[in-house]
Amino acid sequence: MAKKLKRELEFQEKVVSIKRVSKTVKGGRIFKFAVLVIVGNRRGKVGMGIGKSGEIPDAVRKAIDNAKKDLRDVALRGTTIPHNIIGEFGAGRVLLKPAPEGTGVIAGGPVRAVVELLGVKDIRTKSLKSNNTINVVRATFDGLVKLRSLATVAAVRGKSRAEILG
Repeated sequence: MAKKLKRELEFQEKVVSIKRVSKTVKGGRIFKFAVLVIVGNRRGKVGMGIGKSGEIPDAVRKAIDNAKKDLRDVALRGTTIPHNIIGEFGAGRVLLKPAPEGTGVIAGGPVRAVVELLGVKDIRTKSLKSNNTINVVRATFDGLVKLRSLATVAAVRGKSRAEILG
């Protein structure tokens, strides 16, 4: 039980967006809240979740639970990412570029939340095409999941790190 409690405490949550959504039924409209939450441990694990409910606190709790189920490991190189990548989801596209130490996080709202909770301290990003918050976050996740470290590439090719670097 103590291990589970410790694991729960090491993650930080950030609410990225709260939207009121409606459904039209025979008797009129039903309003609910849709909440997008990012959860991360600032050491290479991050997840996103969406929760819907009639009350905001319930929606946030559901979103946090969904985010913890969706945790993903991301390959990092020091305080940045290993290489350039473009993540895509629907109409959303996000360009992620590594940056030298000391640059900081140069990113817009939704992308900033993801990379900060991931633990990246130096990165340049650009959101292309869509500005839909959910699509931008999912595109960021797509790009981060596609990242491969030098060790992974070497293992896939059956070569040493030195051979890959030339």
